[in-house]
Amino acid sequence: MATATATARQIRLSREDEGIVAHQVREDSARVASEVLQDDMQSHHVFFNQMGFHNHIPHHILSIWALGASPEQIQAAYDSNKTYQRRALPVDEKVVQGLTDAGTFLGYLGKEKHYSNYLAFFQQQIEAKGVEPVLHEYLFSGTEVAERMLVMLFGGLIHPFIHFGFGIEFNQPALVAEGLAQTAVHDQWTGPLFFWPVEKAAGGVGKPGKKSMLQILEEIHADEKLARSARWEDSGRMQNGVLKRAADEMIKYAAQFTVSEEQIEEKTAEVINTVAYFASAAQRPDKQIKFDFFYLHGVTSSIFLSKIITLPFLDARAKARLLEWTGRLDLMLYVAYGTAELRLDEITNYPATKSWETIFAYSRAQASDDGHLPKLVRALKNGEQACRPFEDRAEELGLKITGDMWLKIANMVMDSTSGQSSLWVRGAGFDEAWKDFGGRSRL
Repeated sequence: MATATATARQIRLSREDEGIVAHQVREDSARVASEVLQDDMQSHHVFFNQMGFHNHIPHHILSIWALGASPEQIQAAYDSNKTYQRRALPVDEKVVQGLTDAGTFLGYLGKEKHYSNYLAFFQQQIEAKGVEPVLHEYLFSGTEVAERMLVMLFGGLIHPFIHFGFGIEFNQPALVAEGLAQTAVHDQWTGPLFFWPVEKAAGGVGKPGKKSMLQILEEIHADEKLARSARWEDSGRMQNGVLKRAADEMIKYAAQFTVSEEQIEEKTAEVINTVAYFASAAQRPDKQIKFDFFYLHGVTSSIFLSKIITLPFLDARAKARLLEWTGRLDLMLYVAYGTAELRLDEITNYPATKSWETIFAYSRAQASDDGHLPKLVRALKNGEQACRPFEDRAEELGLKITGDMWLKIANMVMDSTSGQSSLWVRGAGFDEAWKDFGGRSRL
């Protein structure tokens, strides 16, 4: 899993571990990236405020490093984003030792003050057993601890999954430990309210998927009760909107997204494609182009699926289940931020005037961005790679984004964020989200 020097406590990047989307990665930048990530791990909490907003430094640094950032660009990104982080809390060794007991472990879950304790615990576990046995035990073994942790992996707008995914993609056991510790301090409501009842309604794990994710998405859009279940004024629109006003409907549709062991590769392409479609096509023709901040998390988390389905130590059932849960959460994400009208022509008519190389160079130079931009660009490039083998079955699999549309979307991302004070729209399906954005300039 790890390079010779990357350990559960030491981040060590090298060009051997440059990730699944990489462009002109520099060895001198690997050293600086390793240093700043090490400092971040030792100095900062996983949340930068008391509202549970996430420290994105590892996501940002790894994304721009993979896109060829210079040492100076990496240092600038770190210096910009470390200014507002919370300090790490001290480790309580007594609590860390107690976490070996399942009851104690479960009792501390969801409490952010124990992040440092969980981090120390998972570092010890990985040192003693290795990454693969620890992931099996704490995510995929089916014990109460693993079932609760798997739910929490998808908490907080998919952030623990994204953080864990970076650790897996770049072969960094310390980042895997961070991702597991972050998982342990997140919400648990998605289990009893969503993932578990959906899995039950689907008849268990790994049933053959009869509908494409796109077909389910379109049926959701046509279901008026579900489509309008989240409201602009809701706080926590999944829990307090969708699952309060249309839980039965959401569960019914989500349960139709199933993945058999034979379908793992094609369903991965479906998830990657469908989230890119709804995140990109959720535009207003009378407004400037903007990507929805919440929808884009579905895209930025999708890149890790391409890595996860290749892991030899994960069995097919675990891979199928992760895919099912990801696709189902993405479907709820679509509803929660307003079930936006999707306009494919916004993509197909867009001019792809800039190359991937130009867009990579732009993305890695945005020091003040907290990483969402380069994460999105990398995920789009991965989408192009992951979906290409299935384009001859695009209609059957419901793949709306094909050919040069990936590059067109990346052009949209660059143009819609370049020189802008507001990079993203927040809730693309709601009229209120767009009110402060101007019209498009017509040449």
